[in-house]
Amino acid sequence: MHVFGSSGVRGVAGEELTPQDAMQVAQAAGSVWTTDTDRVAIARDTRTTGRTYENAATSGFTGLGFDVDRLGVVPTPGLQAYCEAEAVPGLMVTASHNPPAYNGIKLIGADGVELSRATLDEVEHALAAEPSHASWDRMGTDRRVERARRDYRAGVIESVDRERIADADLTVVVDPGHGAGALVSPDLFRELGCTVHTVNAQPDGHFPGRNPEPVAATLGDLRSYVRATDADLGIAHDGDGDRAMFVDERGEHVDGSAMFAALAAAELHEGDGVVSAVNASQRIVDVVEDAGATLSLTPIGSTYIVSRIAERQAEGTHVAIAGEGNGGILFPDYRIARDGAYTAARFCELLSDRPASELVAPYDDYYNVRRNLHVDDEAARESMLAGIEAHATEAAADLDTTDGWRLDYGDGWVLARPSGTEPVVRVYAEARTPERAEELAGQMVGAAERGE
Repeated sequence: MHVFGSSGVRGVAGEELTPQDAMQVAQAAGSVWTTDTDRVAIARDTRTTGRTYENAATSGFTGLGFDVDRLGVVPTPGLQAYCEAEAVPGLMVTASHNPPAYNGIKLIGADGVELSRATLDEVEHALAAEPSHASWDRMGTDRRVERARRDYRAGVIESVDRERIADADLTVVVDPGHGAGALVSPDLFRELGCTVHTVNAQPDGHFPGRNPEPVAATLGDLRSYVRATDADLGIAHDGDGDRAMFVDERGEHVDGSAMFAALAAAELHEGDGVVSAVNASQRIVDVVEDAGATLSLTPIGSTYIVSRIAERQAEGTHVAIAGEGNGGILFPDYRIARDGAYTAARFCELLSDRPASELVAPYDDYYNVRRNLHVDDEAARESMLAGIEAHATEAAADLDTTDGWRLDYGDGWVLARPSGTEPVVRVYAEARTPERAEELAGQMVGAAERGE
């Protein structure tokens, strides 16, 4: 089975990740947590296999003697809020943005924060050991918890400027992509005083309206609906609701890095810290420099970002904002968690002053290209990576190998890295013109395809 990648364990359900695997992950996590607690929480997104994997994980925990709070379908940040409030660890059954056939598992600490890399290593080590079992009279029980979504929604509302949003008299179109956000975000924005329209808002693990990943190619319906309703903003989530992407009032896709930059510009003060991944846009670099803040780069994936936030905070740095250009933003003063609903609400606060297109306009002077190169087997993957490495070491550019190979040419950059969640090699490029971005991406893709 898969071990923990950049954002949990994921795989094609029934093939790469089985219900038995889910049970074993629960047993391994339980063996690490058993000295601190005898209670855990479990939630899931809307995937058709979610209940099966939830049941398997529940059995793994109760067999060790844990009592299990079963929250049902809840966004990942909703589980994190519950874990923090109840001081219990949690297990989220989700494959986030992956296609419907996938499922996965993400582990949450009793502080509501994803487990650190060090703790995940402990869990992986425990996976190799034979699990212990409680005696018949000490096995745990499970109970259904109905209030988790309501409490999460209330917590978001209490943490944003509700009056400012309501006074802006916004019309928003919410596209949860049939995921867990369908049960939270539409009501949340109504309670914030917005006029709300919805698309793809029926919970459905087949994801019939669009792929769970909220990228420009999947948000055509949202763009059309924003134009048709003359809305101020379109809001899209991934399958587990921890990301938010936007469509502006013209019905145009808002680049994720531009959105991140706009949120950061409103949040940062001199001396603050920002944490992002190695594929961070120059937009973020510019905003950080303008604010007199500092930027720390990590390997791609929420696990690494969360761990780096803790490191920076331990050093005495106030980390005001963190995240990636895929819509996964963290506001550590609120919670060290990617939270799509909270991110969207904070973006709506900024719309009280100007429309979305004007808000992100200062950060629209770069162009991005992303390519996914699918690999059929390990030999093909290694050949691709060898070709990329050869190209990177010979290029007349600054090379960063924090995660993959990033080449900075001054007028643009390109990054190639193997995905931690899918059988693909990802290529990212950014430049001041679309032609240059395509050129940089094409060079890297060509090197990968030529291989060794």
